[in-house]
Amino acid sequence: MKVLCVAEKPAIAKAVAFILGGGRVSTRETKVGWIKNYDFDFDFPQFGSCQVTMTAVTGHITTIDFPENYGWGKCDNASLFTAPLLTKYNGKNSTNIAKNITDEAARSNVLMIWTDCDREGEFIGYEIMEQARKRNPNIGLDTTHRAHFSHLERSHVIHAACNTTRLDSKAIDAVMTRMELDLRTGSSFTRFLTDLFRKSLKLDGVVSYGGCQFPTLGFVVDRYKRIKSFKPEEFWYLNLSIKKKSDRSKTGTSVTWSRGHLFDRLAGLSIYQRCLEMDAEEATVVSVETKPTSNWAPLPLTTVEMQKDCARIFKFSAKQTLAIAEKLYNSGFISYPRTETDRFPRKMELKKLIEKQQQSSSWGQYASSLLNDPTKYRQPREGSHDDKAHPPIHPVIFTSGDSLNMNERKVYEYIVRRFLACCSKDATGLRTSIKLKWGTESFSTSGLVVKELNYLEVYIYNSWESSKTKIPEVNPGEKVTLTSAQLSSGKTSAPSPLTEPELIALMDVNGIGTDATIAEHIEKIIERSYVTKEDQGRGKSKTKVLIPTELGYALAEGFGQIGFDSMSLTKPFLRKNLEVKLKAICDGESSKEQVLHEIGSMYREAYALTSRSPRILTESYQKVLASNA
Repeated sequence: MKVLCVAEKPAIAKAVAFILGGGRVSTRETKVGWIKNYDFDFDFPQFGSCQVTMTAVTGHITTIDFPENYGWGKCDNASLFTAPLLTKYNGKNSTNIAKNITDEAARSNVLMIWTDCDREGEFIGYEIMEQARKRNPNIGLDTTHRAHFSHLERSHVIHAACNTTRLDSKAIDAVMTRMELDLRTGSSFTRFLTDLFRKSLKLDGVVSYGGCQFPTLGFVVDRYKRIKSFKPEEFWYLNLSIKKKSDRSKTGTSVTWSRGHLFDRLAGLSIYQRCLEMDAEEATVVSVETKPTSNWAPLPLTTVEMQKDCARIFKFSAKQTLAIAEKLYNSGFISYPRTETDRFPRKMELKKLIEKQQQSSSWGQYASSLLNDPTKYRQPREGSHDDKAHPPIHPVIFTSGDSLNMNERKVYEYIVRRFLACCSKDATGLRTSIKLKWGTESFSTSGLVVKELNYLEVYIYNSWESSKTKIPEVNPGEKVTLTSAQLSSGKTSAPSPLTEPELIALMDVNGIGTDATIAEHIEKIIERSYVTKEDQGRGKSKTKVLIPTELGYALAEGFGQIGFDSMSLTKPFLRKNLEVKLKAICDGESSKEQVLHEIGSMYREAYALTSRSPRILTESYQKVLASNA
């Protein structure tokens, strides 16, 4: 029997072929230089001893588009919401990749899909199947085998080959739905905006629209508007320092006023004077409480958390982080880096993964302590997310990093340390809290004594230290001396521009994009000149912030004035609704046709409203230009 295996990436095809072939693999060239056909023998329990050809694609083979008579300028833009669609290849390379699959399938009995185990990978598997069945009608959804794998460790790959399932038709429908809605809405709005801005404002280039990019832009503009409209307000607060009566030092411990601060100076002054009149020199200790406290070890690692952490720690963009993680995965060092899951399966043998990290000169000793000291290791905490496709991101094998560049070593080390940390106990300490009364007012202070670092011994990216300011040893009812008592003032500060980790968090919580596409959407609004990245701060505090351009700000402002209500294209609600509906398709609770009709109608209504409001958009841009002149 002949089995044709097809992976989503050439590197995965090569790795899987040499694992299943046990190194006894012959290689054939194809018309696409980076695509190889690998031939070997493998004994499948479901088929017996087979001849196998392993090849690859490079992502999507085909795309959808409108017929030629629906090209730009040849039809009314609104007609794109109901225009027929056709499927075509993504260029010459895709044509040759597809032909390779078709030719190999003609000589094969079984098709086995090795694409990434996510929704998009399921659809790419469907594309591969469609090409294969052109020369082999026996291949279809009911006969195509699907391998499920999360990393390239040998036993895991062999298990995937021997325990195949079928392609998920519901996930395929969800991707088809998303692709169709994105094409129809993106094309109609992009053509309208580009023609409008070229004609009315003589603006060159394409003013493009994307269902995820506009809400992403909206987050950046919302923060920028808050900064622009911010007006500092003066506030007043009681600034108190205390010390134990027997303490002869001149300095005291600062305590915090329970009211925080007041915006009425007269009210603050009145309270201050009343407290001075009641007791100008002493405060009374109301309570002293010492409690155990913990600094929790991190949850297992998801894509979104990895992107946020790498932006914070290494100043990497989300796109850069994901590209590095993909390379580490393709090289077999880590598990699949696109996952929403933050809980490890109970049956997963985590200690075997820890054993492999004992070789490290940096964290090997800590890994050994997790295995040899029963007080160190614990089963990782479980988060609330499980995408049912991949486990959390974790190291698969140890590497010294000799084959990696500096940035790749940083990300690999971070993933290893994060994994070891989540297999560790929480850091523990004691927090002492003191509550005091001065006159009519309440104050408090607290101090921390760290007892055990635990996970923080290996997770060097977080810190938790004992308080540097000594908390006085006092008892309830004891009088303490005031070393200072003042009515101080300050001013409120404007919010800071949005950083990439903050934007990722906003997109994640609002359902804009997926763990796999968030980085792409951020990059798109930068490429389209809607947002720029600028340096803020100096030295170690230097960071990148996101600032809307004149065009980006004008688009968000203009669309905000059109009056979409819940359909606003720069707010997350419409796109989040689509993501919810796509999940419903995957769960069998809705259908492709239902979602296309429901969400498509909402986008058509939004387009109709936009097309009737061109002056709002052009005037918004003119106002921005005038205000910056």
